[in-house]
Parts: sequence; structure tokens; C-alpha cells
Amino acid sequence: MKYHELKCWPQNFNATIKDLKLFEIRKNDRDFKVGDILRLMEYHPELQQYTGENLFAKVTYIVDSPEWVKEGFVVMGTEKLGFITWPGGMGDAKGRPRDT
Repeated sequence: MKYHELKCWPQNFNATIKDLKLFEIRKNDRDFKVGDILRLMEYHPELQQYTGENLFAKVTYIVDSPEWVKEGFVVMGTEKLGFITWPGGMGDAKGRPRDT
């Protein structure tokens, strides 16, 4: 099992929080596997900042066959594990809480 920290744009992050999106589509540059833990960190591309909102999810299923997914990419079924907000709002460039 590995732990992965991933940027997540607001529209995708919110859909995941609301259980409307139960999957992630990613470039498979991290060798994702079933059982891995994802830390999805909400990121505003316009502001180029993390919001401090974090969602943890477990990878439950993987589709990586070139027959179904563009080569080098993966579709991961996910199970939401938990949600946290860093105190103080916007996080730093790595999604960590800013010093106050």
C-alpha cells in the first residue's frame, strides 16, 4: 500500500465530497494499486493555491487496460475515508497549513 498526495480541482473535489464522483482518472506515473490511500487536496488553479480542504480515499478498483483507458492512464474506483480542513484556510504550495 502506498500513500499519494494529489491536486484536485474544485469541481471534481466537490463532486467527490457529495458522493457524485466515486473514481479518479490519473496519469499512472505513481504505479497506483488497489489498497493505496489518496489524499485529494483541493486546489484553485486560478489562485494557484491549495484551499486547505483535504479528502482521503482508498483505491478499491483499477482499470488500466489500453482497451478501455488511454495508455499510461488509470481509472481508479475509490471509497471515501475522511475529510479534513486545515485551520487557517489556504494551505501552502504542498497543501500544508500555513503558519499563523
